[in-house]
Amino acid sequence: MSGDTGHLGTLLLDEGLVTPETLETGMALQEETGRPLGRVLVEEGLVEESDLVRALAKHIGIEFVDLNAVTVDPAAAALIPETLARRYAALPIAFEGDALIVAMADPANVLAIDDIRALTGRDVLPRVATRSDVERAIGGVAGLEDSVSDLADFAGQDDIEAQDLASVEAATEDAPVVKLVNMLISKAAADRASDIHIEPTERDLRVRYRIDGVLHEIMRTPRSIMNAVVSRLKIMADIDIAERRRPQDGRISLKVGRRSIDLRVSTLPTIYGEKVVMRILDTSQALLQLEDLGFLPDTETRYAEAFSKPYGTILVTGPTGSGKSTTLYATLNVLNKPEVNIVTVEDPVEYRLSGISQVQVNRKAGLNFASALRSFLRQDPDIMLVGEIRDKETATIAIESALTGHLVLSTLHTNDAPSAVTRLTEMGVEPFLVGSAIDAVLGQRLARRLCKQCKEPYEPTLDALRDVGWPFEDLGEDIPELYRAKGCAACSNTGYRGRLAIHELMLVTEELERMTVERGSTEDLAKVAIAQGMRPLRQDGLIKVSTGQTSIEEILRVVV
Repeated sequence: MSGDTGHLGTLLLDEGLVTPETLETGMALQEETGRPLGRVLVEEGLVEESDLVRALAKHIGIEFVDLNAVTVDPAAAALIPETLARRYAALPIAFEGDALIVAMADPANVLAIDDIRALTGRDVLPRVATRSDVERAIGGVAGLEDSVSDLADFAGQDDIEAQDLASVEAATEDAPVVKLVNMLISKAAADRASDIHIEPTERDLRVRYRIDGVLHEIMRTPRSIMNAVVSRLKIMADIDIAERRRPQDGRISLKVGRRSIDLRVSTLPTIYGEKVVMRILDTSQALLQLEDLGFLPDTETRYAEAFSKPYGTILVTGPTGSGKSTTLYATLNVLNKPEVNIVTVEDPVEYRLSGISQVQVNRKAGLNFASALRSFLRQDPDIMLVGEIRDKETATIAIESALTGHLVLSTLHTNDAPSAVTRLTEMGVEPFLVGSAIDAVLGQRLARRLCKQCKEPYEPTLDALRDVGWPFEDLGEDIPELYRAKGCAACSNTGYRGRLAIHELMLVTEELERMTVERGSTEDLAKVAIAQGMRPLRQDGLIKVSTGQTSIEEILRVVV
């Protein structure tokens, strides 16, 4: 047995990573094949590669980094070319002050450290990572790395902001700019982002993605590329690249892989330059079925009974970003049949649905929700969708349409289902119209779904359950086993992956109709609705906690 082999074997035994029997098996195979002991142990599945590297890192006094659990900063990764990264199995992953943190399969490679230091002009702080993780990370950032580095070279020391419009237009057609913008969009789609934020700061350009309702910083790049990137997006969205002083809106349609996605583009002049936010509208989301939205079975059945009626009003309520439009589109997917005429008025039209006539609000042309609704009534509709009820005029026409034999679907910004009724009367709609026209109000929130790969079970305390209003009559003798977020590579270390809706469904009964006509308070309406079977938002959320779909913390975050 060589000194190195003996040293590694002793180290692994000391760390408890192998048993004497396992080590003996590995050493026998090493002697037979002539391969290094570490490689034999990993390839034969006797030791995890990450455990082996972590033990070695601890021994030589260099910090170990798990690349599956950290986010690589693309701006750092872009500082060295892919060929060099692959040659040395080394990848810059972050900045620490002016120094560069570099994940390396072999941190003892002084030549690699010297080359990276010379190329970047920065001190190198080596970290140990497994070779397979380093190679996977290099592959993951390679495309984005090329885009950023090429674009930085292209921009050079000249600030594009100072150039004339012709120069900016030419710059937007330059391959690195096109490549970077395409890469940002395709990466956002792959990461399941709903929004891309491209925002100038005093020193750089920051890119963030909103994933499962939470913003995550993806990269920072030199300010010098800002106008080229913004102008490229403006050209793609068919909006005026010369206008930088006022907000503008546009739309981009493209294919990412096999998916067709639309991007709703919004620009906003800030003190440091134009900020661009793009809402990603994945057309596959428009084809969602109600069962995909997280309805509890009894709620889904009662909701289906409400929208299956030939006339009446169905309202979906909740704050911005609570999935109201998605629920209405899923409802239209059920109702969309050849024998019915469906028309919608939206601001803007987010998803295009086949077989449905969709109208976009155009205030300059005098086309608002109310005027569109009036014209709808001459179009022989069966079902009408109004993007949002914002004023008395729209509310009155929508409700009168429901009373004259049409099914009307719409959204309203209120905190819960019972508030919708009082909100309409506060707008000035006659209470007897509200009471007789509304069939159902669906209150909604979106909560993050626990990651199936890493969620961990735990037993909550009685105090914790009491604090969230757990229904103790359901407990009996047993405290339930719940799940909480942990974090792994599959969920980018957040503990959550995807979202589900939390609902409360209020069906308007004769008693609730009478209370509406008598201008009953929201609190009184809520009490009667609960007595008649409405499950409040928090209770619906706690049932989804009890089935391991989400966590108590997430329900407390989204439901007041």
